[in-house]
Amino acid sequence: MPEIEIYTSPFCGYCHRAKTLLERKGVSFTEHDVMMSATARREMTERAGGVRSVPQIFVDGKHIGDSDGIHAMDARGELDAALGIGG
Repeated sequence: MPEIEIYTSPFCGYCHRAKTLLERKGVSFTEHDVMMSATARREMTERAGGVRSVPQIFVDGKHIGDSDGIHAMDARGELDAALGIGG
């Protein structure tokens, strides 16, 4: 199973929406709270090519996008493969 990471902040509706989709897919993920850690925010921004908005999602170190991005991937039938699950 690929390593899935999501950078979030509390009370973020987009973060909640992205985490709900990942949970519905039945995958485990590591959550990094950028509000509680300036280091996590800097790391996320660097890994996401300068993007500072949350959430940002990575699979095996590869940036796959934000909440809208993973929902669009799901609508196109691409998300399961990106997450390493059958679909």
